[in-house]
Amino acid sequence: MSDPVSPDKLSQAEINKDSVQSVAEAAATAVGEVATIITAAVKDVATALGGFATEVFEIRESARKASEDVDD
Repeated sequence: MSDPVSPDKLSQAEINKDSVQSVAEAAATAVGEVATIITAAVKDVATALGGFATEVFEIRESARKASEDVDD
């Protein structure tokens, strides 16, 4: 005859539920960390491209002014 589950012991179903819950929490944390990394990377790339575009505009403006000075 099998022993009934004593009050201080967990059933296999509860152990399995706790395991699944822990895995789900770990997965959610990992996904959140990856999303944060990707968000920061996209922001950094956008900042770098914006800085590059600003430099290109400044170089173009300087070249235009230099060209006007030569033509005068």
